[in-house]
Amino acid sequence: MTEKHLSTQFDAELNRVSARVMELGGLVESQIRNAVYALTSFNLDTVEQVISTEQQVNGMEVEIDHELSSIIARRQPTARDLRLLIAFSKATANLERMGDEACKMARMVKSIIESGAARSLPSGELRMAAQMASELLRKTLDAFARLDTKAAVAILKEDDLIDEEFDGFVRKLITYMMEDPRTISASLDLLFLAKAIERIGDHSKNVAELIIYLVEGKDVRHQTMAEIESAVL
Repeated sequence: MTEKHLSTQFDAELNRVSARVMELGGLVESQIRNAVYALTSFNLDTVEQVISTEQQVNGMEVEIDHELSSIIARRQPTARDLRLLIAFSKATANLERMGDEACKMARMVKSIIESGAARSLPSGELRMAAQMASELLRKTLDAFARLDTKAAVAILKEDDLIDEEFDGFVRKLITYMMEDPRTISASLDLLFLAKAIERIGDHSKNVAELIIYLVEGKDVRHQTMAEIESAVL
């Protein structure tokens, strides 16, 4: 991911922090994958595993931030090196927030299990969206490791599909609640789950935008897809 410098020690520091960011990404990816499995199987043991991982994710975020601050203070990087360190910092923050959303999913699944409503809820489409979000994070981490801007653009487009799934699911839940007010409580649980899944997709999108910023030096946040493709191609 990093370029060679005259200072081999600086190279080692950049490579080390890069490896730590990817390690955090792998941990969060497994956390989300377990949250998806918990939603699919309503498995309480997996729920507890997701929740217990949160402390480790938070600790890694603090450690990486400390290391980044130390490198910036000592090396005073400029140009691409500075962009790289900024990208690491923002990617770390987005990964930690994905972990938060996975925990929200796990806690909501736990609530559904304990309410006894687990098998009666219309959650099939929600599971599909959750699997899409998990796969999107995997692709995002791969693109970040390779600094692949074309893959980053594809990730931005795929996040739009998750947003469409979310909007369609919300409309279906509203209809479901209107037809049978007794389902309102269970439907709200599903709505909160759907929002957590949608936010995981949003954070993957943020990391994909960082890839373009790092490689091209262009901030593509809040731009149209046509503008983003023009910046990359």
